Amino acid sequence: MIIEIDSLVKTYTLGGSVIRALDDISFQIEEGEKTAISGPSGSGKSTLMHIIGCLDQPDSGRYILAGDDVSRLSGNRLAEIRNQRIGFVFQTFNLLSRCSALENVELPLLYMGKHSARERAAEALRTVGLADRMRHEPNQLSGGQRQRVAIARAIVTDPAILLADEPTGNLDSKTGVEILDLFGELNAQGRTVLIVTHDRDVAKRCPRQLHLKDGKILDNHQPSGD
Repeated sequence: MIIEIDSLVKTYTLGGSVIRALDDISFQIEEGEKTAISGPSGSGKSTLMHIIGCLDQPDSGRYILAGDDVSRLSGNRLAEIRNQRIGFVFQTFNLLSRCSALENVELPLLYMGKHSARERAAEALRTVGLADRMRHEPNQLSGGQRQRVAIARAIVTDPAILLADEPTGNLDSKTGVEILDLFGELNAQGRTVLIVTHDRDVAKRCPRQLHLKDGKILDNHQPSGD
């Protein structure tokens, strides 16, 4: 089991009112699953993403990541877990504009002090189909190519989880399908993929779907086994 969420609660105070962003939710995700976390604005999916990504902590409940309870770790320890075990892909790509695709992808390895960063970054770019764009800067790439660079950066550290936040939100429909196909290929290679989305069509591309509303899980569609 790669993710175990048990009775998770997260609240915020807004204008004197207490908002239960996550209201006692529980679920599990097996290693190698491809899962969509969907729901409308305000459903709690972003809060859940932040907790799964070790960017935030719950008020109560437990989050077990690859066998380790990360629910109450310090900020520094959470950062270590986040850097080692989770690869992030964002809607806005979050690339450094004056760095080449290769330099963007090797950054996480350099921060971790890893050897052979340049070679591993090049391999990650080849994996996402950008062998001929390694020296290009983001402004020389299309939106789809920039998202592929972001995906290469997310997988270059070989994380346990690939966590994507609205990864097709800034792309046209054709390019969005190509990016979803790429996530499918990465999942077929054994990677655990979580896609956070408000788009039901994107969610339907995942065998497993968790649909949230008002901080609760309304639907939890299990894989069909095909």
